[in-house]
Amino acid sequence: MFQKIVNGCAIFSGVVSLAVVGTVGFVYINKDSIVDNVKKKVIESVLPSVPLPTLPSVTGGALGGAAELAAPSPDRPAMPKF
Repeated sequence: MFQKIVNGCAIFSGVVSLAVVGTVGFVYINKDSIVDNVKKKVIESVLPSVPLPTLPSVTGGALGGAAELAAPSPDRPAMPKF
């Protein structure tokens, strides 16, 4: 009777060892796809809460145009003439 208990424990131990080795091997072989899948899920869950910048609908006028150079203001010196 004791021999049957020992044999059962040995079989159970072997099954558990094979399951652990198989799981570790599967994870090691597929680690890149697992990491990419986790990254994708994290980005999808976080992205809706991150405010994305938007482009303005109207921009300001041009700076330094020809009219501005033709008539210098009193606080800015005129362009030198060579």
